[in-house]
Amino acid sequence: MQKYDIVISVRTEYLASQSTPAESRYVFAYHISMTNCGTEAAKLQTRHWILTDGNEKVQEVKGGGVIGEYPYLQPGESFHYSSGTLMETVVGSMQGSYQFIADDGKIFTAPIRPFTLSIPNQVH
Repeated sequence: MQKYDIVISVRTEYLASQSTPAESRYVFAYHISMTNCGTEAAKLQTRHWILTDGNEKVQEVKGGGVIGEYPYLQPGESFHYSSGTLMETVVGSMQGSYQFIADDGKIFTAPIRPFTLSIPNQVH
């Protein structure tokens, strides 16, 4: 088992009721679960997202915490939250990382692997 190991999982959904396709406005929700699979407790410090739409337009988002919170995770604990994003295309992707600080003072990064945002039946 690793000392510093935060595992991130993502589930996405298209929010048709908040989207306006005629205006190239597509709203997506993403549901994040972060689990401390390491042996050292750690607190989330910052987030870094890279969003790429279907036209290869890239947006970068950096900031402290997530949804106004800075979760502190003991080994084995999880934190879940939901957020959303707006894109101009029917399909895009997100990826990024969270930076944590462990109880022993070590700063480490938990990567968020690329995931797809898509309206239903657009990606085969």
